[in-house]
Order: sequence, then structure tokens, then C-alpha cells
Amino acid sequence: MFPTGAAGAALLVLRVLVAATLVDNVTAHWAPVSSLWVVWAAALLAIVLCFGFLTPYFSILSCLIQLGMLLVLSEGRSELCLVNSILEGAILAVLGPGAYSVDSRIFGRRLLTLPLPPRK
Repeated sequence: MFPTGAAGAALLVLRVLVAATLVDNVTAHWAPVSSLWVVWAAALLAIVLCFGFLTPYFSILSCLIQLGMLLVLSEGRSELCLVNSILEGAILAVLGPGAYSVDSRIFGRRLLTLPLPPRK
């Protein structure tokens, strides 16, 4: 669930990539029709994704936001870029955050020691 080494580094890069494309898509597609609050919310979501806190949930939220942009606001703009971003977020939700994340510190591997049953 929390791979280390090259796989963990690749998941870190994937988290940053999903966060960057989210902010880029929000500023490119919603800037003419929204207020600054939408951009700040996307930036906050991107920061949370970069740190890897509750990554599956926030990456699904990122997918839903970008799916909404694809369905409502794309208007002939780069649909392929939005579809690519949605797929990256879905892949991140399935793979998880990796070892270099807040999630791994909170929910990481633990050694459980169970007490032995009493002898008869």
C-alpha cells in the first residue's frame, strides 16, 4: 500500500503531476467565469495532494472537478488534456499515495503483537 524506493518516488511525482494539472486546468477553464475562491480552493486541493493527505479521496475529488469542467466548461478547448488529467487522478486514487506521504505516516505499516492465549 505504501511502496518505497523508485515506486514511492514515482507516486510522489504522480501526486505532484495531478496537483499541477488540476491547478492548470482550473485556471485555464474556470478563470473567465469564476472568482478567486475557486482558484484558491483548487490550490488548497493541490497542496493536500502534493503532501499526500487522504490521497484516494482527494484524487477522486480532483477527478470529479475536472470531469465537471469537461462536461460543462470545455467548449472545444483541450478535451484530451482534461481526459488525461482525469485518468491520472483515477490512477492515483487506485495506486495510493506511496511511502513519501502524510498518509503513510498516519496509516502506515504497523507491527501488531497479539497476546498469547493462556496455557491450560
